[in-house]
Amino acid sequence: MREDTYKLEELYLSQYAVKSKDTKGRVVEIEPCPLRTDFQRDRDRIIHSKSFRRLKHKTQAFIAPEGDHFRTRLTHTLEVSQIARTIARALFLNEDLTEAIAMGHDLGHTPFGHTGERVLAALTGGDFSHNKQSLRVVETLENDGEGLNLTFEVRDGILNHRLSCTPLTAEGFTVMLADKIAYVNHDIDDAVTAGMITAAELPVGACKLLGYSKRERINTLVYDAAANGKGGKVHLSDGCQAALSELRAFMFERVYMPNARSEEEVRAEALVEALFKKFTKNPEEMPEFYLKLLDKYKTETVVCDYIAGMTDGYAMKISGSYITPKF
Repeated sequence: MREDTYKLEELYLSQYAVKSKDTKGRVVEIEPCPLRTDFQRDRDRIIHSKSFRRLKHKTQAFIAPEGDHFRTRLTHTLEVSQIARTIARALFLNEDLTEAIAMGHDLGHTPFGHTGERVLAALTGGDFSHNKQSLRVVETLENDGEGLNLTFEVRDGILNHRLSCTPLTAEGFTVMLADKIAYVNHDIDDAVTAGMITAAELPVGACKLLGYSKRERINTLVYDAAANGKGGKVHLSDGCQAALSELRAFMFERVYMPNARSEEEVRAEALVEALFKKFTKNPEEMPEFYLKLLDKYKTETVVCDYIAGMTDGYAMKISGSYITPKF
């Protein structure tokens, strides 16, 4: 069955797609699966990992929101995967590789979303970022320290899904674009639900081009990516890219930056900083798994591993003895 998939990929996939049989492989070679390609196995390994399950209890954009319909880091990941697969299929790229990258791209995200990431980056002199931590999760931390032993192409896509990066595959570019399409539009949706903005306040020019609803905007952007992403670097047309950037800038001005000054965000910053200082000073209080890592890595790195792996609730629970932020 795996060999049949190889044959189908040769017939139907674009010249820019990574064929499953052409993967650069894993650090540790393993026996091929008779049913699944290597990229399918990578997707499955990620979905069955502990770090993937923890995403359901990690903040996406709003900390401790009142309501059941706000996105979490897990639902964001699923939305990115859906958008990325749709674009990949339209462009005859490798959907399995695309999905594996999408499922793993945020595994290293901190509790409290970008607030936690921002604090750890500041405390480590810029050494911490969620994309690098996601790669560290799949290479070093998962599976009781053995890592998930993923293929080169999936690891490259996970590391390079941010706008400042350059993935080596068209599938990696697809996830990078899908990530932006997803978070801008679902964060708008959540911000409207939270009462921070109204749909009528969104930039008129951007909405006129992309659409006035979440569904319309995502559809327009996906169709545009399919029409303009025929090369190895999947991208939007200049007009749609400008409109998406305008929406993103609006969100930074009206939601992300004001939200960063909210009481919940300030408390979350204090909590993450307290955790970092606590365990940097007293690393012996971390669980045994992290104590073993201290033999190979510096204390700050291992403390970041521990904190970044926490869910929002766990971080609040263990911090109760020395800081009591009320969310």
